[in-house]
Amino acid sequence: MVHAPAKEAIPLLTPHKMGQLELSHRMVLAPLTRCRSYGHVPQPHAAVYYSQRATNGGLLIAEATVISPTAQGYPDTPGIYTQQQIEAWKPIVDAVHRKGALFFLQIWHVGRVSTTDFQPNGQAPISSTDKQITPDDSGMVYSKPRRLRTDEIPQIVDDFRRAARNAIEAGFDGVEIHGAHGYLLEQFMKDSANDRTDEYGGSLENRCRFAVEVIDAVAAEVGAHRVGIRLSPFDNYMDCFDSNPVALGSYMVQQLNKHPGFLYCHMVEPRMTSSKNGGRSPMPPAIQEAVQWDFHRCWRV
Repeated sequence: MVHAPAKEAIPLLTPHKMGQLELSHRMVLAPLTRCRSYGHVPQPHAAVYYSQRATNGGLLIAEATVISPTAQGYPDTPGIYTQQQIEAWKPIVDAVHRKGALFFLQIWHVGRVSTTDFQPNGQAPISSTDKQITPDDSGMVYSKPRRLRTDEIPQIVDDFRRAARNAIEAGFDGVEIHGAHGYLLEQFMKDSANDRTDEYGGSLENRCRFAVEVIDAVAAEVGAHRVGIRLSPFDNYMDCFDSNPVALGSYMVQQLNKHPGFLYCHMVEPRMTSSKNGGRSPMPPAIQEAVQWDFHRCWRV
């Protein structure tokens, strides 16, 4: 009898220890924008959606979830800033946990990627700048933003901190800070959108200060072992691009490494293109070396 040679294990389907979390495989449900949470409160049908995608020992990251009323930029996206929202998330998280999966919540502020229709009392969206996003090919027109005053920034940092605490109260195993795709944190980090002259503008360190303060606050609140972040230094999206993405990405990774046990960096490679901001560019060796693509520290998508 001839035996077929043994097949090598498929790496994606092998177990992995990510910080204190034990994963049975290495495929992760990425965060989406589902726009199905009416009144900014997650709905019961989300329990069906996420539990259908849950596997024993797998990791799911819930849809982008706003941290405050000013963070809204899309219709019917959920929040995590009221007790009603916290209570609504609990049975959804429980449904995922019953399948044996781990569940993280992506916490989000869109900044200027919004309109007055989504903002409290019809006010202007907040941002690093008062520069308006150029209308895209779909005809979408975002409202002219209001530049955050320096003394207002600590409140937004605290909104991220409280959102993380609320997520843990709702039962999530951790949070992913949304620092990508032209939303508020990137509006500060990238020099195309940050024209400030205070301590949050100008140099790379100043432009990243807000994001670093958010990371520090969230890690202090729930523990760095429960925190990941999504970054996209090479993407040009929502008029948000940087003249030196290698330096930006490398600097942010260095800041993450100051937190022992920081769980992961979800790094987005260049893929979103537009005629205004240029096309794809390869991931330079410098940033690959800086990040060191260990699964438990950084994912590339």
